[in-house]
Amino acid sequence: MHHFFVKNHQISGTEAYILEDDYNHAANVLRLSAGETILLSDEDGQDYLCSVEEILPETERIRLSVLEEQAENHELPARVWLFQGLPKSDKLELIIQKATELGVSDIVPVDMKNCVVRLDGKKAEAKQKRWQAIAESAAKQSKRSCIPTVHPVTRFTDAVRMAESFAVKILPYEAEDGITGMCEAIVSFLPGRDIAVMIGPEGGFDHMEVKLASNRGFRPVSLGKRILRTETAAIAVLAMIMIRLEIVSEMDLEIG
Repeated sequence: MHHFFVKNHQISGTEAYILEDDYNHAANVLRLSAGETILLSDEDGQDYLCSVEEILPETERIRLSVLEEQAENHELPARVWLFQGLPKSDKLELIIQKATELGVSDIVPVDMKNCVVRLDGKKAEAKQKRWQAIAESAAKQSKRSCIPTVHPVTRFTDAVRMAESFAVKILPYEAEDGITGMCEAIVSFLPGRDIAVMIGPEGGFDHMEVKLASNRGFRPVSLGKRILRTETAAIAVLAMIMIRLEIVSEMDLEIG
């Protein structure tokens, strides 16, 4: 089933519309036709099952009938922000894709001391647009109800400040011993508690960065006895968070 993200004003009562760039993709690439069923998600994360009524090329619109307002969306029951040290090559594209599939709400690329990549203003802006498009594509593929926001490249000190109000803050660190800290962190992943994850680049964190983050409430944790690549670390931690939140949420529903 095809999936589109739309503005709130595009859905009104029992009618909805696909407009502008989405119109071109739907009409000319996907070649939607009357009678097809599609999924719409609005800006509030509400999902709607819709039927295509008519294609209107003269106004570049597709008129839909709203069949059903879905009672359950596909978002995690907590905000999860990934603060990702800028990796080399196109690794961040993979990380954004997988992080989106795993339910993050925001992704912040972070310029850290040991990052090999350095992006100037114009290049960073172009990259951000591409990264946001990747997040949108992954959100559609995974049937997310919301598209994660990919923020501009941010300095490490500013990234730490952005996470100041989060209830749970973890920083996977290869120099940390024992798995106890990660086990305790997993227990603290609960619905309604904002979670921040800080992942270092290929060169790892500088020890002063770890000290600064620790002083601001980030907990350094070990992910085990093996050294994980930056993209593996991000995916591993986010998978743990997703599973923990889904399990607790489902258990609460059963008890309720």
